[in-house]
Amino acid sequence: MNTNHARNRAQQRCVPPLIDLWLLDYGELAYDGHGAVRRFFSKRSLRQMERTFGREPLRCLRSFLDCYLVEASDNGDVITVGHRTARIRRR
Repeated sequence: MNTNHARNRAQQRCVPPLIDLWLLDYGELAYDGHGAVRRFFSKRSLRQMERTFGREPLRCLRSFLDCYLVEASDNGDVITVGHRTARIRRR
């Protein structure tokens, strides 16, 4: 379930709802240490998506494959959505 903040940010940052679904289904997890989980597309998740959907859909949507979302670890609500500008560091 998306919060109002997440819906507003997705609209402001032009992130389509399909990318949210793909992040939830295929995105890799990274705990941020503050009670939230970041989901993003890694090489492994992109290969899995390519096997599932084929190469062409990913090629068409490649500008959105740098997106990430942050969800609460306690209830799974999506807090925010955005485009990565830096590498996500994992602990």
